[in-house]
Amino acid sequence: MNWDKLIRQFANYLRLERSLSENSIQAYVRDVAKLKQFVENSNNPIGPTKLSAEAIQEFLQKIGEIGMSAYSQSRILSGIKSFYSYLEYEDILVDNPAALIDSPKLGRKLPEVLNIFEIEKLLESIDMSKPEGARNRAMVETLYSSGLRVSELVNLKMNQIYFDIGFLRIIGKGNKERLVPVGKSAIKYINIYIEEIRCHLRIKPGFENYVFLNRRGKNLTRVMVFTIIKKLVKVSGIDKTVSPHTFRHSFATHLVEGGADLRAVQEMLGHESITTTEIYTHLDREYLKQVVEEFHPRS
Repeated sequence: MNWDKLIRQFANYLRLERSLSENSIQAYVRDVAKLKQFVENSNNPIGPTKLSAEAIQEFLQKIGEIGMSAYSQSRILSGIKSFYSYLEYEDILVDNPAALIDSPKLGRKLPEVLNIFEIEKLLESIDMSKPEGARNRAMVETLYSSGLRVSELVNLKMNQIYFDIGFLRIIGKGNKERLVPVGKSAIKYINIYIEEIRCHLRIKPGFENYVFLNRRGKNLTRVMVFTIIKKLVKVSGIDKTVSPHTFRHSFATHLVEGGADLRAVQEMLGHESITTTEIYTHLDREYLKQVVEEFHPRS
């Protein structure tokens, strides 16, 4: 079978049997497509079922030589491994050439976080006199208050907010559902947005249940939220690289710094494994080191 046919079948498998989001599926497809392009441009353009482990290692070496980071190499290899695991699962091949290939060694990179002062500074920079200001304040408050992914924010529905008990019902990765507390400040600004701004929008049919809408009455896209955050950071004068995900990291970091149980943080973030959440203990250690360096008389 050729590359294109197997990649299409792989995408359908991820969609139907693994229930992955379209963004995740496209990421996997792009990873395998990079390998396909490398093979087809080589002196021996063969199909995926004939590829050797040596050929995959050569591909990884090439993308490393052009400057791709170890993290990116590891992510691409993960996509390729998933593709070949699928081929093995479907009995399309017997020997999996990617099975024994090790990922590049990764240094654990701590994510950028905002401190509480910077969060307040950014929130105060939002012009509440404008209709989009009320919406943006409600969005940022929600991101920081509940640690949502940007995809979870733009897909948040009216019937997923439980104001009376202070919880959001979130549909996360792999359609997994979780209940996340939402703070009083976020609830306050969501209510202001809904009661004073959203109620005056001419909402397009099919978008009535989405919480955060653009001026045309449709739900916001991930790109729009990134753009909004970028503009707010510029206005507030914060000299950091900030994205919607930064508020998720800040949410988790501030909880851990305050002594929150790691299992509780894992549950709120919707992490499959506790090891993913454990990165925030490293952030906490950095914070403790900073406190010692700043305030200890012998530092």
